Amino acid sequence: MRSTKHHLLARAIAAAITAAALSGAAFAGDAPAAPQDSTAAPAAATTLGKITVAANRYDASQLQMDAVNTVNVLSADDLKYTAVHNVAEALGLLPGVNVFNTGQSYFGGIDGASRGEGMFTSVRGLNAEYNVNLINGVNVAQGMAYSRGVQLSLLPPSGLQTIVLNKTSTADMDGDAIGGTIDFRTPTAFDFSAPTSGSVTASGRMESRARDYGDNGLGGGLAGEFQSKFGQEKQFGIYASAYYDKRNYVNSEAAAASSALNDGSWEFARTTAKGDNAPGFDPVRNLLSTGMNIGTSSGQTKRYGGNVSLDWKVDDTLTAYARATYGYAKTEQNTTYLQIIPANVSYAPIGSTGLYQPVIGRIATRFWYETNPEKADLATFQVGGDKTLGGWTLSPSLFYSFGDNDRPDHVEISARNDQYSSANFPYGASSVMSYGADHLPYPMLTPAMNAQLSSAATMYARRAGQLTESFSGQQKGGAKFDARYDFEDGALRTVQFGVKYSDAHREFTNRDWTTAKYTDGRSFGSLGLIDGGYSSVFPGVYDYAVPTIDQAALKRLIASRVTDANLDTCGSLYVNNWNCNTQRARETVSAAYAMASFKWGDLEVIPGLRFEHTDIRNTFWSTPHDATGAEQTGHFARNFTHYDEPLPSLLVNYRGGDNAVYRGSIWTSYTRPAFVQLGGGSQVSVSADGLTTITEGNPNLKPIKSLNFDLSGEWGNQHGGHAMTALFYKSLSNYIYESGSNPVNAGTVDAGSIQYVRPQNGGDGKVYGVEAAVRQKFQDMPVPFDGFGVGLNATRQWTSVDLGLDGFHHQRIQNAPELMANAELFYEKHGFSVNLSYHYAGSYVSTYDYFGQNQPWDNLWIRPVTRVDLHAGYAFPHGFQVDLSISNLTKNYTYWSHVGRNSLAISDVVDSGMTTLLTAKYSF
Repeated sequence: MRSTKHHLLARAIAAAITAAALSGAAFAGDAPAAPQDSTAAPAAATTLGKITVAANRYDASQLQMDAVNTVNVLSADDLKYTAVHNVAEALGLLPGVNVFNTGQSYFGGIDGASRGEGMFTSVRGLNAEYNVNLINGVNVAQGMAYSRGVQLSLLPPSGLQTIVLNKTSTADMDGDAIGGTIDFRTPTAFDFSAPTSGSVTASGRMESRARDYGDNGLGGGLAGEFQSKFGQEKQFGIYASAYYDKRNYVNSEAAAASSALNDGSWEFARTTAKGDNAPGFDPVRNLLSTGMNIGTSSGQTKRYGGNVSLDWKVDDTLTAYARATYGYAKTEQNTTYLQIIPANVSYAPIGSTGLYQPVIGRIATRFWYETNPEKADLATFQVGGDKTLGGWTLSPSLFYSFGDNDRPDHVEISARNDQYSSANFPYGASSVMSYGADHLPYPMLTPAMNAQLSSAATMYARRAGQLTESFSGQQKGGAKFDARYDFEDGALRTVQFGVKYSDAHREFTNRDWTTAKYTDGRSFGSLGLIDGGYSSVFPGVYDYAVPTIDQAALKRLIASRVTDANLDTCGSLYVNNWNCNTQRARETVSAAYAMASFKWGDLEVIPGLRFEHTDIRNTFWSTPHDATGAEQTGHFARNFTHYDEPLPSLLVNYRGGDNAVYRGSIWTSYTRPAFVQLGGGSQVSVSADGLTTITEGNPNLKPIKSLNFDLSGEWGNQHGGHAMTALFYKSLSNYIYESGSNPVNAGTVDAGSIQYVRPQNGGDGKVYGVEAAVRQKFQDMPVPFDGFGVGLNATRQWTSVDLGLDGFHHQRIQNAPELMANAELFYEKHGFSVNLSYHYAGSYVSTYDYFGQNQPWDNLWIRPVTRVDLHAGYAFPHGFQVDLSISNLTKNYTYWSHVGRNSLAISDVVDSGMTTLLTAKYSF
């Protein structure tokens, strides 16, 4: 069945590539044009040289055709005709983009995935931190704690009008984009033809999985926009928009992989006497799950924000503008786990075979609960202008951005049946799980164990809880100046140069307080925290009852018990615990570039050179230990990093009239390492024989570099059709993978009596692949079939990198499926629109060496993801429109990770159900 599906997808990709390649002849006659009944609020844009927006798919296709580099564009209609939660999920509609719903930060793994929404994107095989994210051309602040990535789930589709994904870079673009440059765009008043216009949108949302639990799962939102041009000559323009939305969710979790990592609930089926994998057995196929967590992830997300654009056309030669955007998201996430934990495991011989098998002495049933709140915001501001003087165009601007990703008041609390005794629930078997046709694990427990698992209230309370506070943010500002000269004749058409300076400050803190254990035998129910429950922890699969927790009561409990003496972030001394997870950094980047464009007939050549100089100053806490291991009072320390990167580029375009463009490009790019890897906290210890070991960040890490190649063709016709295909190759060096707060590829360097343990660069790597996309509306068919159309895009890519670790020299890149595809059947006519779409992303590696076995067999993989979405809408007369969108119509699991590429024995699974969104919009 699985191989058949992959075969069909392979055929679909081949069909898409073939169709795109052949479409040059089929589309050779005419330039693209929108269907007669399509409506666009903003005027059509024709160039990517300025901040422009696309109202519909036909405008978006024209933007792509006109661009000098390879781009993909999502129009306002693309964003409107979807029930996705945010712009990260919307980007998944484009070829070469993978959307993933978890990361390596403090909402990594199943914790992040159980929110049930996409958070990050990879572009052409490169992870989120390899992309540049812009809003109206302004670099957004990177507020994430352990990564340079940007959490795109903060931004709703309703807050934007157009998304432009640049897959190749010119010299005037930032150089630290190996994957791509994503520009989220908002309109100005001059993008609209009417003197004054606006709209009001109301929406209602329903989450099906929450309703499976008996909750209403309802949410909704309001949004509005207004634009006007005023003044004697309509030289002033203002555009403003605002939005608010709220989502309530309850999702299901089955977490055997997380239990295996955190509680050691895994074994090999055939072992040595010490429990190691038996010789001759494939460790992946020999895996056993001996425990799991089953639970719920519930909460809500509230988002609000907006943007303002002020524009002034002073005269025919001078324009000025000021723009601001802001987005805020507050998420409450509460995770409840029923835990099955193995204990007293021994290994018994299997006859005289020389093989052994585990014997699980007893089973502990436990209850575990955590809050995972998040407050995130992102803002951008810019002022600038454009002045023409003869052939010159001068464009100065100032910009500023701030972003925060905070986790205040993260609380963990638990209960155990074995808090005071290790004799509870003897077991004696070699396995705990059986597996159904759905490949999910089903615990084989005694009636007494099942009863205790469903009765968390009668378990012993362990402690009043553990409190963690994390704050992470960045502020970034600067200035840029661009100058271009346009020649009136000759092969040399333009000369352009510019400079840019940015100054970024970031700070991260993390502190932890752990309260003392209870010793009086009180039950968890006696704490007064339980305010209800669900009869089934995972409806349709696991029927254990699970309680719900009163948040206010939990906050009161831990506030009454936490003292200064409970601070235990990473040591024993208070001053060290307060500061040890504090890091500050200042990063300044100075850039200059020059480029030119030459044109001979239909051939255009654009050479360019960019140079970027980076200074990074990290401040972190250093904690020393003496020769006896006793902790000493620490202090703040500093290190410095400098990068100088010349970045040449060459783009060649051939335009076969208005209906076709062929592009070839070679360019260079790089990515700076994450701040935590450059300047993570320092631990200093001295052994009895005088050897000093310093574990710290590495300011000498090299930037990841890439030499990039791209070949593409794009075609359009006057009959509702557009096609493109692209080949790409990236040669990587000094590769660094995402590792969260852990030092990546930690290595030891001896310097006399001092030993340094620091993160290290990996080796070389490569990414290459092919993309294809076709969209055709059959507008020449007889009525009423002339409203039908199809769309298909597909990506096949290959990745290989050297992580720098023994045994990890040829690994797939994180979060990079080899196969991705989107297919759509649509109908558009007389204001009525229907879209049925299918999304597929193949399997990929999420985390390397998940169990720390120093071998790649235990990499954590993500199963292929499939999703069917449906949209239907109607535009009534007089500006009223109604749209209904359903995401994940077939209610497939939204996350399934597993240890080992070819085993599902140890998996984490999330069921977040189906999302329905109903919107009503009035335009005036």
